[in-house]
Amino acid sequence: MAHGHVAYGLRAQYGLFVTPETVVAWERGRAAPTSQELTALAGVLWCSPAELLMAATTLREHRLARGLTPEDLARQVGLDPGAYLRMEQTGRWRGTERQTAALAEVLGLGPRALLTATGGDEKLDGLLRDAATTRWQAYAKPINKLLPLPRQAVEQALQRLHSEYHARMAATSSWGASGATGDEGRAYLDEITDHFWAAVAPLQ
Repeated sequence: MAHGHVAYGLRAQYGLFVTPETVVAWERGRAAPTSQELTALAGVLWCSPAELLMAATTLREHRLARGLTPEDLARQVGLDPGAYLRMEQTGRWRGTERQTAALAEVLGLGPRALLTATGGDEKLDGLLRDAATTRWQAYAKPINKLLPLPRQAVEQALQRLHSEYHARMAATSSWGASGATGDEGRAYLDEITDHFWAAVAPLQ
């Protein structure tokens, strides 16, 4: 369908006055439709909102893919709708562990998708770097607050990261002062989040 046809369908079927230029902006990612517009767009295109969103990453995208209003989702996870909406708009989740678990269940999110949706990727990366380079035991509890994972799985994964990082640093040191650049260790830390998920996957 041409952009003008989509805009006409939105107006004729749903009473939404959307220009063809706006449809182009949606298509190219320069603008995002509202919840009402997304639902109507899915109707015009004979598909579901989830199909339009493709790979959802944010809380809003996951909520829309499930066809939930902010009020519906807030009620199901035990939050005030206004408080939930502020979290969704800022991309920073502030719910309790119980609310986080409920959010994951309602939206059907695994631990990694949940962390991305709630804005915790950067925080996890920092915790994992510290756990690998210092005493990993001190970081199990903060990471468990971020992720709905068994504590034992997190502890085993952190111990593995710590061992693998220090093995690389020890190998670097054994080459002698002239070759001890630490590149192996830095490269490992650059991919620490991927190493964590690979380590924790078999333990869940």
